[in-house]
Amino acid sequence: MTVSAVARPAATKLALRHRLAERGVDRTLLLILPGALAVLALFCYPFLYGLQLSFQPTKGGFLGAYRAFFSDPFARKSIWSTFSLAIPASLINVGASVPISYRMRREFRGKRLLLAVLVVPITLGTVLTAEGILEFYGPAGWFNRTLHWLGLADSPVHLTMNYTGVLLSLIISGFPFSYLLTHSYLSGIHPSLEKAAATLGAGWWQRFRYVTFPLLLPGLMTTFCLSFVMAFAVFPSALMVGDPDGKTHVISIEVYQAALERFDYVQGCADAMIMTALMLAVLAALTGLRARLYSGATGGKG
Repeated sequence: MTVSAVARPAATKLALRHRLAERGVDRTLLLILPGALAVLALFCYPFLYGLQLSFQPTKGGFLGAYRAFFSDPFARKSIWSTFSLAIPASLINVGASVPISYRMRREFRGKRLLLAVLVVPITLGTVLTAEGILEFYGPAGWFNRTLHWLGLADSPVHLTMNYTGVLLSLIISGFPFSYLLTHSYLSGIHPSLEKAAATLGAGWWQRFRYVTFPLLLPGLMTTFCLSFVMAFAVFPSALMVGDPDGKTHVISIEVYQAALERFDYVQGCADAMIMTALMLAVLAALTGLRARLYSGATGGKG
C-alpha cells in the first residue's frame, strides 16, 4: 500500500471536518444521534399515533372521545384528584429539600450515612415503596402496633387505601430527586457571596433570604417542574395504597381502565392526550415564571 493510498482517507476525513466546522456544526453533537433515534422510536411515534387515534372514535364525531371524557363527572373529577396529589407532593418535596440541602453543604459527622438514607428510596421504585407503606402504615403494620403499644391509639390510624397513603408514597419516592437537584443548584452558588454579606453584618436568615434564596429560586422552579411531572404521572401507588375508585382515581387510572379494561383504545388515547395537555400547560406556566425569575436573579443579563 502506497503512502498516498493511506493518506487519502485521512485527507477526506480532514476535509469533512473542515466543512462541518465552516458550517458551525460541532461533531460531538453526533453523539446525541442514538438518543434522538430512541426518542423518535419510543416516544414521538407512539405519541403521534395515539394523537391521531384519539380523533377517530366510532361515534360522537371528530372530538367524540374528548367530549365523552368531559361529559363524565367521574372521569372529569380525576383531573382534580391528580392535581390534588401532584401539587402538594411537589411542594412538600421541594420545600423539605431546601433546608436539608442548605445544611448538607457543611461537613459533619455522619454526613455520608445521612446522604445514603436520603437517597436510598431511589433504589426501591414506586411499587416496592407502596408495598412498604402497606406493611408499615397499614392497619396491622408496625406504625399502628407501636401506637397501640404506647397507648396512643385504641383503634388503627388509617393511613393507607386513601389519599394519605398515595401522598406518602409520592413524598418518599420523589424526595430524593428533589434533594439531589436542589443540592446541585445550591452547590453552584459561590460561598463568597454569603461571606460578603456576613461581613456587612447580615445574619444567617438575612443571608439566606436576600442572597442565597433569590439565586436558588430559578433552580427550585426547575426542581418543582420535574417533581410535578413525576407526581402527576402517579399510577402504581394510586392503585396499591390509594382508593382508585374514589379520591385517588387519577387520570392515569382513567387511561388504564379505558384502554386495558374496556379495550376502548380511542378513549384511552384521548384521555392520555388530555393528561399530557394539562401537564404541558402547567410546565409552560412554570417555565415562563422561571424565565422571569432567572432574569431578575441575573439582573436582566444573559
